[in-house]
Amino acid sequence: MKNKEIQYRRRTELWLIIFGSFVVTLLYILTSFGNSASVPVDLVPFFVVVLGLGVLAHLVVRKFAPSADPVILPLVFFLNGLGQVFITRLSHESGVADELPALQSTWTAVGVVAFIFVLVFIRNSKDLETQKYTFGVIGIILLALPLLPFIGSEINGARIWASIGPINLQPGEFARLALTIFLASYLVEKKELLQVGTRKIFRFEVPLWRHLSPVLLAWGFAMLVLIAEKDLGSSFLYFALFTVMIWVSTQRLSYLIISFGLFICGALISWRIFEHIQARVSIWHDPWSFRSGSGYQLVEAAIAMANGGLIGTGLGSGEPNRIPEVETDFIFAAIGEEMGLLGTVLVLSSFLLIISSGLRIAIKSSDPFNKLLALGLTTLIGLQALVIMGGVVRLLPLTGVTLPFVSYGGSSLLANYILVALLLRLSDQVENSQSNKEKSIREMSNE
Repeated sequence: MKNKEIQYRRRTELWLIIFGSFVVTLLYILTSFGNSASVPVDLVPFFVVVLGLGVLAHLVVRKFAPSADPVILPLVFFLNGLGQVFITRLSHESGVADELPALQSTWTAVGVVAFIFVLVFIRNSKDLETQKYTFGVIGIILLALPLLPFIGSEINGARIWASIGPINLQPGEFARLALTIFLASYLVEKKELLQVGTRKIFRFEVPLWRHLSPVLLAWGFAMLVLIAEKDLGSSFLYFALFTVMIWVSTQRLSYLIISFGLFICGALISWRIFEHIQARVSIWHDPWSFRSGSGYQLVEAAIAMANGGLIGTGLGSGEPNRIPEVETDFIFAAIGEEMGLLGTVLVLSSFLLIISSGLRIAIKSSDPFNKLLALGLTTLIGLQALVIMGGVVRLLPLTGVTLPFVSYGGSSLLANYILVALLLRLSDQVENSQSNKEKSIREMSNE
């Protein structure tokens, strides 16, 4: 890539971060006007922190990944800033004005540090590919942590938390990253075997059962997570991630059909056996019948978004705190109430732009591992956003995952900043590789 194009990318990224910081600060001011009709006393520190973290991350990208995509990082900081604004607004109304915003700010800073660490110390994605089994073991260990006595704990019906001293984390957030790296490397190694068809069922070539083992393992693994940890969201994310990556790697429609069949069978069996799955489906189908109990959140979220209309009730003028756990599972509903349809479309568009940038990285990559890893990371963030936003608007059963970068949650913030750093590293490598190829072609043509 030419130096002028690199400079243009980085200038674009910097100006987008600055613009996003001003927009987030303006939203913070409007929220304060809605609450107390006054300018917030911590306005300057808020702006300095938002802009400072963004510029710091930009400088690291400029130094260690200068050819990376210029759109992803500004969008991430905008979503993070928007989440911080709403968490602060919700906390003031609920009477814990300092606790949640301060914790979210701390975790944002930790996430940026992790982002920097990844870009500085992981200079080549091949270093990840050579350690695939290490990442596989790490992923399994992280998933098992919540099941261990004295470490794991059950909150709101799901055993997905692990406590190490004073720190409470959801190890599953980091297990997804480790297993994505493992699966990308494994599929590159076993691609030819998985593409072999030995017999036909109808019009589809079906490989030997031993070659189907990754799909069967993914299905069994998703069911195991569902049974042991009662975590519907994670089991769906794992299975969908594995299915997408296997399908794209092999380009075999039979894998997609078999995986879909296994998912339907597993879902039906789980619905028949497990009471908490039956309860989730019943609430999804008709939350009004459970309004005074387990369906209260969904009903209040629907009312909040209906009150928001097209442009919202105004920042600080709604009643999103009527929704329990609004700062985590239902922050999208709070945005819908106070910013209306325009606000929810803004959030949705930001995620779509991040997803399109990630898919563009995968498409442009000529290296099989980089292509699959970029696809897997993009699928992770896209599916997680789809699952939680779809759950809030009742497109899907509610699963309890967080909205990336927007919802309150340290584990999610930290893991997703690592994910973005890996995406930018892949983007930088892809652009440099493509530039080197074009340079070689020009030199050969000149000769």
